[in-house]
Amino acid sequence: MPASNADSRQQQRAAIKGSTKGPILINVSQLTDFDEIIDVRSEDEFAQDHIPGAINCPVLDNAQRAQVGTIYKTISSFDAKKTGAALVSANIARHLQEQFRECPPDWRPLVYCWRGGGRSGALAHVLYQIGWRVGRLDGGYKAYRRAVIADLDHLPSRFGWRVICGLTGSGKSRLLRALKARGGQVLDLEALAAHRGSVLGNLPDEPQPAQKMFESLIWNELRNFSAARCVYVEAESKKIGNLRVPETLIAAMWSGECVQLDAQLALRVKLLKEEYAHYIDRPQTLIAKLECLTGLYGHETINKWKRFTLAGQWDALTEDLLLRHYDPAYTRSTLKHYPNLPRAHKLELGDTGDAAFDALAGNCLAGHETVRTQ
Repeated sequence: MPASNADSRQQQRAAIKGSTKGPILINVSQLTDFDEIIDVRSEDEFAQDHIPGAINCPVLDNAQRAQVGTIYKTISSFDAKKTGAALVSANIARHLQEQFRECPPDWRPLVYCWRGGGRSGALAHVLYQIGWRVGRLDGGYKAYRRAVIADLDHLPSRFGWRVICGLTGSGKSRLLRALKARGGQVLDLEALAAHRGSVLGNLPDEPQPAQKMFESLIWNELRNFSAARCVYVEAESKKIGNLRVPETLIAAMWSGECVQLDAQLALRVKLLKEEYAHYIDRPQTLIAKLECLTGLYGHETINKWKRFTLAGQWDALTEDLLLRHYDPAYTRSTLKHYPNLPRAHKLELGDTGDAAFDALAGNCLAGHETVRTQ
């Protein structure tokens, strides 16, 4: 009879713990069996995408990869390998002194590179010779990326989705955080995307991740969720800033059950002033964003918003933006994409304090934290 999943998992862990023949090859399903995940690719490769939680310890940095590549093309592969070996050796020695010096004897690292070959093999061999039980990701980052793409194609359909809907400024993101604090399963896409999902949504001094990294972050959240419990998410369109939400995920969200969060206009203005306070100190940045809407509203409206900005009339600006721009656009988009909205569980925000959002989260969980049967 085939081994159960639990038996298979125990066998994998036993192999990792007891291997005496060198670093062992593992697959993506075994990532959580290790104490540390080490990405030995260059800084640029790491920035584009990496396994969430991994640390970057390049065995060849950006400049060194370019140097070795130039030698390979202009002189010979032999000379490139000699130069590369010297650089790799020096970098591994530095990582041992700076990064791994205090790691205990029972530390279990996992190492990976682009294809799971030379770069990861070099560091894994040295770590193994020291005495650590080392894993090496079979197929490297490329195998990991294939697994992410495959998983994102089916993972979203495993969950029951509860989509938080509401006009801009009604506190949807605050409610998500309160739900998470109460133990709810929450996928906060705007937090993962480092963007609030509107023309003014860029976060100060925090660039958005690359598209592949965004997908990795989503994958990492979904793989740790229980399919027996619903997942709460904020209503989104296909893009958050410059990033695309995976098609299977947005389709699952659009077909999910809805929670409607309502708030009076004055409360929404107050919440938005808190969330976008960074523009108060950067009025010219805000004006540049507003000018992007000239094609929609014309110079007269944009100039009025500029005057509000320069005069510090934040209540008037926020209210006019909500009524003229955000509310009509959000209403059209939500009604179009979320057919279950008319049957939504309704919540009303009474004030902007943490206690109010905690109370709403409790109400939401009591009415919607149902167990799915497979």
